[in-house]
Amino acid sequence: MRLHRSVWGEAWRWLLTGALFAAIAAVVIVGMLWLAIRTQAQTDQARPADAIVILGAAQYNCALSPVLEARTQHALNLWNQGLAPVIFLTGGRSRGDQCSEAEAEWQYLVDRGVPSDAIWFEEQGTDTWSSMQGVASGLLPAGVDDILIVSDGFHLFRAKMMARDLGFTAWGSPAPGSPITPGGQAEQYYMVREVGGVMAQFLRRFGIDIRGS
Repeated sequence: MRLHRSVWGEAWRWLLTGALFAAIAAVVIVGMLWLAIRTQAQTDQARPADAIVILGAAQYNCALSPVLEARTQHALNLWNQGLAPVIFLTGGRSRGDQCSEAEAEWQYLVDRGVPSDAIWFEEQGTDTWSSMQGVASGLLPAGVDDILIVSDGFHLFRAKMMARDLGFTAWGSPAPGSPITPGGQAEQYYMVREVGGVMAQFLRRFGIDIRGS
């Protein structure tokens, strides 16, 4: 009887030890991902590329939301600096929308002097992954594989990870005029969410597709 209890007691101790180490490992992994996301958010990698890619955000009856306007204006500034010949727009439309996010971005850029033949786009994306798949479908067949991604800083680590998984060499440039300010409460919230998004993208590499990431 004592031997039986001793075996179960030992097994229980090993189980608790394993659970403790797993919990510590999970905390370390989450912390390292958060730090990597934060570091990327604070790093502007603006440089010459084949194309500038704008990741979409909300639009209201074809008017850019402040977040999307900041991203689009930053991409325009980079294009005016001659960093890429093409701007690639992303973002679909929600039910009831008069136009897609990409269409709203297109109008903004054309109104500010960007020729329409310098603007490429996809308008089927409903999340970051489907948007990046649209980017790949639009650019890679044309031999465009070096891209500069424009978004809010917290978004860039995951966006670059997705771009690399699709075959791009990718750089990131955070939109400086976004209302989601660096270090603010909103950015901290989104950065925590991004940890989950990065994990979902890692699982996607193994054929486990989590929708909406």
